[in-house]
Amino acid sequence: MNICLDRGVHFKKLVKEINFLLQKINDHNSVNIEELSIEDIEIDAGEFESLLIGRKVKVLIQDIDAVRWKQDLEEDRQRLTTLLHEARLIEMSRDAKLQRLKAIITQKCQQPINPGNRKVVVFTAFADTANYLYQHLANWAQTELKLDSALVTGTGTNKTTLSGINKDLNSILTTFSPVSKERHKIDADATAEIDLLIATDCISEGQNLQDCDYLVNYDIHWNPVRIIQRFGRIDRLGSKNNAIQLVNFWPNMELDEYINLEARVSGRMVLLDISATGEENVIEYDDKKRMNDLEYRRKQLQQLQNNVVNMEDMTGGVSITDLTLNDFRMDLSTFMKAQMEALESAPTGLYAVTSVDQSLLDPEIEPGVIFCLKNITGKTVHDDSYALAPYYLVYVTETGTIKYNFMQAKKILDILKKQSLGWHQPNPKAVERFGFPLKPGQNQS
Repeated sequence: MNICLDRGVHFKKLVKEINFLLQKINDHNSVNIEELSIEDIEIDAGEFESLLIGRKVKVLIQDIDAVRWKQDLEEDRQRLTTLLHEARLIEMSRDAKLQRLKAIITQKCQQPINPGNRKVVVFTAFADTANYLYQHLANWAQTELKLDSALVTGTGTNKTTLSGINKDLNSILTTFSPVSKERHKIDADATAEIDLLIATDCISEGQNLQDCDYLVNYDIHWNPVRIIQRFGRIDRLGSKNNAIQLVNFWPNMELDEYINLEARVSGRMVLLDISATGEENVIEYDDKKRMNDLEYRRKQLQQLQNNVVNMEDMTGGVSITDLTLNDFRMDLSTFMKAQMEALESAPTGLYAVTSVDQSLLDPEIEPGVIFCLKNITGKTVHDDSYALAPYYLVYVTETGTIKYNFMQAKKILDILKKQSLGWHQPNPKAVERFGFPLKPGQNQS
C-alpha cells in the first residue's frame, strides 16, 4: 500500500463528507412526492434543501437508487477509514517522497543551474498536500538552507516565513519573483526575497515567475495542459536564466502499474503535441524522438490536407487520434512489460486465427488474412508519411482482394483489436478449422 502522509487530512475530509451524505439519505422522507420535478423547483431555495443532494449538480434524493448508493457509500467509508488509519501510522521521518524533495532542494541550492539562483517552486494539486509540505519544509529550509518560504493555495490560506510583507497573493508572488513582477517600480527599497514557493494550480496560469529557474511537480496532474501551464510560469520570455529545469515526481512502480499514470499522461501529452505547435511536450526530453514525432505529424497533416475525405463514409467526425497510432503503442508498451520474456523467446513467424462474428454484420470485416511483413532488403518504396516502416500491414480477403493496404494501418489495427478483444488464449474451434488442432497444454497464439 502506498500512502502519503498529506493524504491523511484528505481521507478525513472524505470520510466527513460521506457521513454527511449518509445522514442526509437517512433523514430523507422515503415517501415519493410524485408531483415534484427537478425542472419545476428553485434548487437554491432553502425549503428544498433537505430533498436535494449534490453541489454543482443538484439531484432529487427521491430520483436516485438510495439503497444501492448508501451501500456504496458505506463501503467507501470503510475503505477510507482503513487508509486513514494506515496514514496515521506513518511518521514524517518515514516519508521517503518528502525526504527526496528535501534532497532535491538542497542539491539545487548547493549547485544552482544558474549562478546565484536558489529559487524553487513546488506545485501540487491539493491544498492539503501544499499545507503538509509547507509545514515540514518551511522551518527546515530557513534553518538548513537560509531560504524563506511561502505557501499559496486557492483556499486563501497563504503563509510565509518572511516577516514584514502582506500575505496576499500578489505580495507573495512579487517577493518571490521581484524582477519579472517589476517590484522596483512599486517599492524601490525592498530587498527581501522568497526563494521557496509551494503552490497549487491556482497560480498555474497567467503569472510571471521567470526569476525562478527550477520547478518541481510534486504530483502529476491527469490533464497534461496543467503540466504545461505550471512549467509556463518559469518558461517565459524575459527570463534572466540561461537554463531552466523541470522535475517530475511520478508514482512508484507498484502504484503506477495500477493507475498507469505515466503512460496516460505521456500519451495525452503526445496527442496534445501533435495537435498543436509541436512544442508543448515538457515531459519528453529526447530531442531526436521529438523531431521524428514532429516530422511524422507534419506529413500526416499534409496528407490529410491533400487527400479527399469522404465524410459520408465516416460514422463520426475526424479525430486527431486517426492520425496517430499512440493508443496501440500504449497497448504494446503495457503488454511488453508483462510478456517481454515470452516475446524474446518467440519464433520469428507467428500467427493467430479467430472466427468472424457473422452476427455483427460488419462490412469492414471479411474472411481473410492480415499480414504483418518486415522489409529486410530496404528496396520497398513507400510514401514518406508512412510511420511504421520497415513493417507493413495488409488485409487480404479470402478471394485474394486487398481490402486495406499498408497505408490504412490504423484501420487494420482497429479491426484486429476488435476481433481479439477478450481473447487471452487461442480460439480452439478456429484453430482446428484452420487445420492445426491444439495439442494438450499447447499455447498457439
